[in-house]
Amino acid sequence: MRVSGPAVADIANAILARRPKPRRASFCAFRDGAGTAIDQGIALFFRGPRSFTGEDVLELQGHGGPVVMDLLLSRCLELGARLARPGEFTQRAYLNGKLDLVQAEATADLITSSTALAARLAMRSLQGVFSQRIRRLVDELIGLRTALEATLDFPEEAIDSQSNIRLRHALDALVEGAARVLSQACQGERVRDGLTVVIAGRPNVGKSSLLNALVEYDAAIVTPIPGTTRDVLRCDLQIDGLPVKLIDTAGLREALEPVEQEGVRRARGQLELADLILWVYDQPHGLDRDELAALPTSIPITLVQNKIDLGLLTHTPLMPDGTVSLRLSALTGEGLEELRRHIKSRAHIDGLGEGSFVARRRHLDALRRGLSALHAARSTLEVGLGPEVVALELLEAQHAFGEITGEFTPEDLLGRIFSSFCIGK
Repeated sequence: MRVSGPAVADIANAILARRPKPRRASFCAFRDGAGTAIDQGIALFFRGPRSFTGEDVLELQGHGGPVVMDLLLSRCLELGARLARPGEFTQRAYLNGKLDLVQAEATADLITSSTALAARLAMRSLQGVFSQRIRRLVDELIGLRTALEATLDFPEEAIDSQSNIRLRHALDALVEGAARVLSQACQGERVRDGLTVVIAGRPNVGKSSLLNALVEYDAAIVTPIPGTTRDVLRCDLQIDGLPVKLIDTAGLREALEPVEQEGVRRARGQLELADLILWVYDQPHGLDRDELAALPTSIPITLVQNKIDLGLLTHTPLMPDGTVSLRLSALTGEGLEELRRHIKSRAHIDGLGEGSFVARRRHLDALRRGLSALHAARSTLEVGLGPEVVALELLEAQHAFGEITGEFTPEDLLGRIFSSFCIGK
C-alpha cells in the first residue's frame, strides 16, 4: 500500500508508532486506532522530493490478504488519506517534475505491455530516449526562432542572402530530423498497439480454419455448413514480438436469415477498422473480383488462396500491381509461415535498434502537426514572405512538439491520459 502527500509522516507515526528512517526498510507492526496489530511487514519511508511522486511517500508491504488490506486501507482513510484516482501517483510525479509526460505514459505502457519487445521499448521511453529526441528538436527550433526574432526586434540585423541560406539549411536539417523521429514513433506505436488483421471472404472458404491455424488452438467453431460463423471473433497473436489482433468474421454474402444478416453487417463494420484485410477464397470457387471491388479502398488487402491441398488450381489470378497474393492450406499448414512473415512486414518494424522507443497515437499526431508547420515555414522562407511569418510557423511547430513531453499540454488532455492508468500507479 502506498501513501503520498504532506501528511505521510503523521500517518506513519499513527500506524507504526514511529517514523521509519528515510530510504531504509523497517520490519514493523501495522496498528489500528486502538493500537492492536492489524498486520506486520516492511515499511519504507521516502522524504520528498527524493521519492517517486516528489512528495513524502510511505509504502507498507504486508501479507496481502483482502481482509487485512481492507483494514489497513480503512486505517489510512481514518487518518485523513483518501483513495487515489487512477494514475494519480504518476500524475503527481509528472506535476512535481520527476517525469515528463512521455515518461509518465511509458510507465503505463510498461505495465500493460503485451510482448517482450513492447516492454523493452516502453522501458527506453521511461529512461528518456523519446523525450531526448523531442528536446533536441525543440532546442534547435528555439535557436532558429531566436535568430529570426532578433531581426524583428533589431531591424538593422535584417537577414542577408548568406543568413537566408544558413537558415534554409538549418530548416532542412530540422525537417529531416523530425521526419526520422516520426518514422521511429510510427514503429513504436505499432509495437505498442499492434496490427488489427481482419479475415474476410465468402462463407465456407476456410476463414475460421485459418484463424485456428494461426493461433494454434480451436478458437472458432468449424463445420462444413456455410455460414457457421455468425458473430465477430477476436483473438490475440504474437508474431516475433508484434501484437496482432486477429478478427474472424461472418461470410460475406446476401443473407436471408436475420441472425446471419446481423453477422454480415458486423463483418463489414470490422473491415473499416482493419489495418490489413486478409481476403480468403478457396480453390473450388476461385476469386470474385466484384466482391473485392466492394471492399474499403483505403485499407491494404492481401489475397489468401486457401485449400491448396485439394490441388485444383495451380496459378495465382492476375491482380493490379502491388496486390499481394499468397497460397496456403489452413488444414495442412502449408504456407502459414509465409503468411506470418507477411503480416509482420505490414507493420514496418524491421530494424528496431537501441534508439527505438514506444509511442502513442497522440505522439504521432503532434509530430505530424509539427512537421507540417516546419514544411510551411520552409515554403514561406522560399517565397520570401518575411521572417515574422516564418517565426510564427516555427512557434507552431514548437508547441506541437512540446505537447508530447507536456510542456504545452492542455489540462483536459492530462485528465484523459492519467484516467487510463490503473489505480495505485
